[in-house]
Order: sequence, then structure tokens, then C-alpha cells
Amino acid sequence: MSKTAKLYRMVMEQHICPYGLKSKYLLERQGFTVEDHHLTTRAETDAFKAEHDVATTPQTFIDGERIGGYDQLRVALGKDKPEDERSDTSYQPVIALFTMTLLMALAAAFVATGTWFSILTVEWFVAFSMCGLAYLKLRDIESFSTMFLNYDLLARRWVRYSYLYPFGEALAGVLMIAGVAMWLAIPVALFIGTIGAVSVFYAVYIQKRELKCACVGGDSNVPLGFISLTENIFMIGMALWMSYKLFTA
Repeated sequence: MSKTAKLYRMVMEQHICPYGLKSKYLLERQGFTVEDHHLTTRAETDAFKAEHDVATTPQTFIDGERIGGYDQLRVALGKDKPEDERSDTSYQPVIALFTMTLLMALAAAFVATGTWFSILTVEWFVAFSMCGLAYLKLRDIESFSTMFLNYDLLARRWVRYSYLYPFGEALAGVLMIAGVAMWLAIPVALFIGTIGAVSVFYAVYIQKRELKCACVGGDSNVPLGFISLTENIFMIGMALWMSYKLFTA
């Protein structure tokens, strides 16, 4: 049986509503025939909102019933839980980051050595991940520092450290990728990794606090715990490995 939905969305010369496009795409993927009604002027859009007593567009109607905007449409089609039932926790940013840095490390190692997987792959995976995590922190260093101050033991005593941390992580990562200035990269990574690991372990496993992790930036929904601890253990392990290579070369 054919399913039909009516969609009202803004399609103007200088603005096409992205949520309208996403609503149309979602409906079509779910097998609906979409009656696509374009609101082509601001006056037409305002008149539509007033007629249906809504604050925003797009608006979707199915079987004569108004479903609502894009978020409400996703819920109605079973794509999301209602907001009051939805968990704030999301590991998606971390999974995306580590997947990309692993693929980058594999590709770079292949170009450099002709082999996809080697010790160099592991080294670059950790170093690329450090740089990626530093970038996420540096996007909004104010938000990061605020979240970081919730649990980092050194930052609580010296607030400036909460601003310096992502720069230190980035510096160590870049130097380790290049394989230069290990005399600087190793102590920086070992220092911030150790302080971070102790801080996370103390906050999560001793104090039993439920906090958000600042490891992927100040807007993170990743819970503080295993992921942040892993980041710091990566840095400690990388620093110790690079020290071993340096002194046994």
C-alpha cells in the first residue's frame, strides 16, 4: 500500500532549509511518496506558521496528522527515542576519531614502508590520535578548560595548565609523527599522560564521580572513565616506547 506524506519546507532563492531536505530524504527512504510543498517567500512561510500554529519549518503531515519538524519526524519513524528517554552518553566522536586515525596510520605506514601494519603503524596511530584529540580540545579551549577543571588535579591548582594541556598534547603528537626532538616530546607526553591518568582514576574510581570527559572537547557527551584513561595510557606508553627506542638505538 502506497504511503503518502505532505512536507512543507522553505525553498527560497538564497535559502533552502537543510532540515527540509533531510525530512524529504528520510521520508523517501521509508517508502513514502512525498507531496513536497515549497514555501518560497518569507511571507508565505509566516502565513503557514500562523495557520498551523507552529514556530518552525519544515513540517510533515502523515494521514492528515501533523508530525512536526525533522526531530519529531525521526522519532515518529522510530529513528530516535523521545528526548526525555534519550541518553546523553555518546561514544560516536571517539569511535569516529580513532577509526580515522587508524586508517590514516595504516595508509601512511604503507606509503612509507610498503607494509600496512608494523610498529610504525602503531606509533603513528597513537601520534595521529593525540593530534586529533588536541584539535578537538582546541576548537573551543574555553569550554575544554572548564570541563577539564572538574577533575584534573594539576589544573585545579594551576588553572593555566587547563589551557596549556591541548598544546602540549599536540606538540608531542606532531614531534612523534616526525620522529624529531624526542628529548622534548617524551617528557611532555609522559608528564601530561601521567597527571591525566592519576586524575581520571582518582575522580572515577576513588571518588566515584559521574562526569563528562573533556578528552574530545568541551562539548563532549563521552563519560569520564575508560576513554580518557586510555588516552592518557596511550601517551604514557608512547613516551616509554620512544624512550626505549632512543636509548637502544
